Order: sequence, then structure tokens, then C-alpha cells
Amino acid sequence: MRKPLVAGNWKMHNTLEEGRTLIAGIKAGHVPDGKVEVLVCPPFTLLYPLSTELEGTDIKLGAQNVYCEEKGAFTGEISPVMLKAAGCSYVIIGHSERRHVLGELGDLLHRKVRVALAAGVDVIYCLGETLEQREAHRTEAVVEQQFTEALGDDVDPRRVVLAYEPVWAIGTGLTATPEQAQAVHAFLRAKAMGIWGREASDNLRILYGGSVKADNAASLMTCPDVDGALVGGACLRAESFLAIVGAAADSV
Repeated sequence: MRKPLVAGNWKMHNTLEEGRTLIAGIKAGHVPDGKVEVLVCPPFTLLYPLSTELEGTDIKLGAQNVYCEEKGAFTGEISPVMLKAAGCSYVIIGHSERRHVLGELGDLLHRKVRVALAAGVDVIYCLGETLEQREAHRTEAVVEQQFTEALGDDVDPRRVVLAYEPVWAIGTGLTATPEQAQAVHAFLRAKAMGIWGREASDNLRILYGGSVKADNAASLMTCPDVDGALVGGACLRAESFLAIVGAAADSV
């Protein structure tokens, strides 16, 4: 059985003091029962100091982005080697805000995935369609293209987590219904099977990310191909983040 993963993407929120307060709240309410993998993804400036706050816990640390080179004259960028040294186990690649706000395209994401994995940092790779694309019945075509442009048979599927995040449901208050989420997750799992085989696809974790909240997490987690959540705004409060972790634990 796939262990659910609940990842909190803090985005561009929290100073060091605020981050320490949030981590303290998560630690105080988290029961490390081994049912769910828990991950927090703060801004770059908080990674190393918060890694010390997580010592002795089973809560993992991840980054929100990475550059596609190990080192070099790339002003303002962060390499996967640096993320690893700061205590990161995961990095998010291909988030819709990176694609649609900052213009990251397939070749760059392809390179990012491979350099992160080579440095020993596992990847949460995001896919998802806009509202216009969904209304044009292009959801499957869009996520298939996003899948194939960055992933392939040269990538170890044991080191990758997918995150389906419909762009139309991020920060809008809208959420895909469990049926909509399940349909896309099942499609992605079938795509993974075609590239990596049945065993790998059966073990591949696919998260839902699109306005996940405490009050809708349980219904999403009941879907057979939903293996956790990539959480945005609701991860900025310990109580709501832990409620989503609890919903994931209850689904096991």
C-alpha cells in the first residue's frame, strides 16, 4: 500500500520567527504514527534554520524550487546540492506558479528533475490544466504533455511523486470534485504504467493540490488513486494542516 504524503507549500510566506512558530505548532499536534509522510516546504531563507527545528521528528523538509545546474554563475539561483546540504529531502518542480507566472517551460523542467535526482533530492513534479483547457476538454492532453516533457524511462519512479494541481482551483476557493480528481489521477497512473511498468505505477504516489482544506481533504483522500495532498494556504495554520494530515491517516 502506498503511504500518503501531505506536503505543505508555504510559498512566499513567513519570516523566520513566524516559521518557527508554525513548526512548533505542527510538532505539538503531530502524532508520528508512521501512517503518513509529512513534509514542509518553506522559502529558501528558512530551510536551514528550520531543519534544526525538525531534528528528532519524522517531519521532512522540502524546497519550492531549484535550478538546473549544480553550481555556477547563476545569480539568484539555488542548486540541488545546496538544498541537500540545507536538509531537504524533496523539491517541488513545475508548480503552476512557476509555469504560468514565471514562464518555466518543458526543457528547463526536464533538466531540473534530473539534476535534483542526481543530487539525491526527490522530486514532487506538478501537473495541471487551466480552466480554459478544462472547458475545452483538453485536460488529459495537457497533463500528458507535462508528464512526457519532464519525465521518462531514464527517471527512477521511486524517487518521484506526482502532484495534480488544476490551475483553476489554486487559490480560487474552487476544488476539483473527488470524481474529477480521481479521473485525472487514474489517467496519470495509466500513463506511468506505460513508461515504467505496472509495479512502478502501482507504487507511484500522486497527490492532489488545488485548494485542499480540512473540510474537503477526507473526501479527496477516499479516492483510490489520490495518495495525499500538496497543500497551499491551509498549511499556513498548524491546525488546518494537521487536520489534512489526519484525513490522510484515516484513509490508510
